[in-house]
Amino acid sequence: MADELIFYTNPMSRGQIVRWMLEEVGVPYEPRILEYGTTMKDAAYLAVNPMGKVPAIVHKGRIITECAAICAYLADAFPEKGLAPAPADRADYYRWLFFTAGPVEQAITAKMFGFEPDADQQRMAGFGSLAAALDALESAVAGKAFVAGERFSAVDVYVGSQIDWGLQFGTIASRPAFEAYVAPLRERAAYKRAKAIDNALIAEMQAAGPV
Repeated sequence: MADELIFYTNPMSRGQIVRWMLEEVGVPYEPRILEYGTTMKDAAYLAVNPMGKVPAIVHKGRIITECAAICAYLADAFPEKGLAPAPADRADYYRWLFFTAGPVEQAITAKMFGFEPDADQQRMAGFGSLAAALDALESAVAGKAFVAGERFSAVDVYVGSQIDWGLQFGTIASRPAFEAYVAPLRERAAYKRAKAIDNALIAEMQAAGPV
């Protein structure tokens, strides 16, 4: 039943990553749309995620936050969907899932906030530099259809979303390897369904006034 899987989100957020993953999983879920600064900070939602941020899911009473963790959890919760490699084949799966969620996102955020570590700081910062993080990310996707093995998995939802957004908003510079990797992902039926849902919600919010 849908109430066994509750999805807290806002269409103008990283919730789009989890929406895509949920559409790949293809099981019923109950979306709950939260507003920045109001319902996202209410006591009821802070009991779900004390950070007051989306996305989050509640599956059979269990709370999961953080996009990469949600993607990995859903792949394991619904193994019949084939969205995770076999346990013995998960080296690249875990490596690039956590690398993209950690160093890559940190590097992008630092750059957006105007911080570029110098040579000494790069030795201390987990991401080193944005250029180094993106070079490493490029090595994960160059010449590959999928990050981990020969078939699509949850890591492609997460890594694909980060590259897709980065190219769209200019936070990741276009590289042939990035463009080649995301192009077929954008053609997936679940990706298109998720985008259609969130784009419709964004249009409704914009029509209703400032958010």
